[in-house]
Amino acid sequence: MIVNGASDPILCHCFPSFLDGPALDWFSSLPADSISCFQELAKQFEDHFAASAIYLHDSDYLTTVKQGPQESLKDYITHFTKIAMRIPDLHPEVHLHAIKSGLRPEKFQEAIAVAKPKTLAKFREKAKGQIDIEELRQARNAEKSATTKDDDKPRDNKKSFKRTLRYETYTQFNAKRDDIIKEILNSKLIKPPHKAGSYPELRNVDKSKYCTFHQKYGHTTDKCVIAKDLLERLARQGHLDKFISIHMQKRTVPTSDPSPAGSSSKDKEKAPAQLRGIINCISGGYVEGGQTSSARKRTYRAMLTLGDTTNNPQPV
Repeated sequence: MIVNGASDPILCHCFPSFLDGPALDWFSSLPADSISCFQELAKQFEDHFAASAIYLHDSDYLTTVKQGPQESLKDYITHFTKIAMRIPDLHPEVHLHAIKSGLRPEKFQEAIAVAKPKTLAKFREKAKGQIDIEELRQARNAEKSATTKDDDKPRDNKKSFKRTLRYETYTQFNAKRDDIIKEILNSKLIKPPHKAGSYPELRNVDKSKYCTFHQKYGHTTDKCVIAKDLLERLARQGHLDKFISIHMQKRTVPTSDPSPAGSSSKDKEKAPAQLRGIINCISGGYVEGGQTSSARKRTYRAMLTLGDTTNNPQPV
C-alpha cells in the first residue's frame, strides 16, 4: 500500500504485521492512497473497532454490584473480585467498603457490621467461616432431600426381600395366633424380636394391620412369616399342646396299605391277625463227632421230616 506524504513510513509498513483476523481484513480493504499518516491510520482503526473496545469500569461501578437473593456468599465474592480486578489502581479501602455494602442483609452482614474488619484479609477470614457453614448446610439439605425422595417413592418400585415359609405344613391351632403370641411373650417362653416396637413409622402405613410379634403396623400376625414359623417350631417341640386339639395331637402314621374308608378302628382291633408267611428253620446238624455216616443219616431223616411238615401243615 502506498501512503501519500507519510511522515512515518516505517510505522505504516510495520503495522499490518501485528494484525490478524478481522483487523487484517479491514486493513487490506483500505483503498490505495487513502492514508496520509500513521495518526490517521490509528484514528480510522479506533473508529472502526470502537464497539470491540474493552470498557474499563471505575471504582464507582463497584457500588452497583450486589449479592443476589439466592446467591451464595462464595459466588458473590468470586463475582465481585472479577469485576474489581478490571478496575485499574483500585484502592483497597474502596474495595473493602464496596464489597461490604453489597452484602445481602442477613446475619453475616450484621456480623461484619459488629466485627468491623479493617482490611480485606480480615474480611476474607470472616467470609471463609461463613462459606464453610453455608456449604455444610447445603450438603445436609441435599442429603435430606434425597432421603425424602426415596421415602416418597412407591414401595412397589423397591426390590424388597420376601421371606419364604420354612415348613411345608403348619399346625391348626384352637386359638388365634395373636393370643398365642401374647401368652408366650408374657410367660417368657420367647423373647420379643430385637428393636420390637421401635421401628420407624413409615409413611402411608396401614394402621388397620398390626403384628403382635413385631409390635408394629403394616402387616398382621397371621400374615407374618416369622411369627408363623416360630409357632410351628414351638408346636413341634411340644410347647403349645394346649393350643392344639386332641385329635390333631394324635397323628396316625400312614401305611402303604391303607384301610377302606368305611372301616372303623374297632373293626381293625377285632379283625384276626393274618398269616403273612412261613419261616422254615433247620434244627440240628453235625455234632462234636464230626461228619460220620450215622450223623449224615440222622440229618437226612430230619430233613425229610421237616419237608413233610411244611407240605402238610398240621392244625394247632
